[in-house]
Amino acid sequence: MSKIIAVVLALIALYLVGGVSARHEIFPWPQLSSLKKKVEGEKSPPPSRYTIDDKERLIGDESKTPVTCPTQTDRTAVLLILGQSNAANDGGQRHRSNYGNHVVNAFGRRCFIAASPLLGSTDTKGEYWTLLANQLIASGQYDSVILAPLAYSGSEVARWAAGGDINPVLVDTVKQLQDSGYRITNVLWVQGEKDLVLGTTMEAYQQRFLSMVDTLRQHGVEAPVYISIASKCLEPSNGGFKEHIPDNAIVRAQMALSKSGHGIREGANTDALLDGDDRYDDCHIGGTGAEKVSRAWLNLLSGDRRLESSR
Repeated sequence: MSKIIAVVLALIALYLVGGVSARHEIFPWPQLSSLKKKVEGEKSPPPSRYTIDDKERLIGDESKTPVTCPTQTDRTAVLLILGQSNAANDGGQRHRSNYGNHVVNAFGRRCFIAASPLLGSTDTKGEYWTLLANQLIASGQYDSVILAPLAYSGSEVARWAAGGDINPVLVDTVKQLQDSGYRITNVLWVQGEKDLVLGTTMEAYQQRFLSMVDTLRQHGVEAPVYISIASKCLEPSNGGFKEHIPDNAIVRAQMALSKSGHGIREGANTDALLDGDDRYDDCHIGGTGAEKVSRAWLNLLSGDRRLESSR
């Protein structure tokens, strides 16, 4: 009987030692874990339909439908979409083309019927650009829309300026569109939340944004650049603050830039347009938010289209 009690006590002691060792990563847990990996080998990640590059940008999706790239006419919108997560595939609602190959996602000199998530941006959730494209065609002003997104979650404006790591990718994206026979008609910029957290000054934001615009101009992009009023992304879980102050350095910079000339125009004001229910996690845009933002972009682009047609 005493032997049985001794064995039970020994097992309990081993269990307790193992638990403490695992919890605090002390001997012998790390050594045993390493030995197990050597014996079993590293497990390969489960297969995925998505291909992600080293900057977490979506560059492949097995579900995409490749199509011949539409020929651009004066009734074709070619939208170059730039910015951070609220321009990328971080939306709470997915969308797809309602018009087949009349709404396409251009990437890598190829075209695919547009459907969330879009190739060229980070993450694999939803987006509202495809919804906007559907609305542009439904408005009767366009026969086809080419979506060319290049958006990096959490990117600050300095990365887009000359010398930043995204700037060469921007140049390459423009070149790919040009090689495909496309002339960019509109550049849509949705970014600023990261710079508010970083404490970027109004002057620094303006300087870096204009550097990006200069890059576009130097590479033959004459299209208007629409700058969103975007600085709101709440909660530490999103890298943001608990509360948002509407009058801040980033918003002042964006407002000033939209009135500075250089072909820069004011874009959708997501700070003012969206309330808490429109952001599914206090930062990123959900289904109701997508409807509001796409409608705002539709009104801006349609209004400018009518103005230009009347000249």
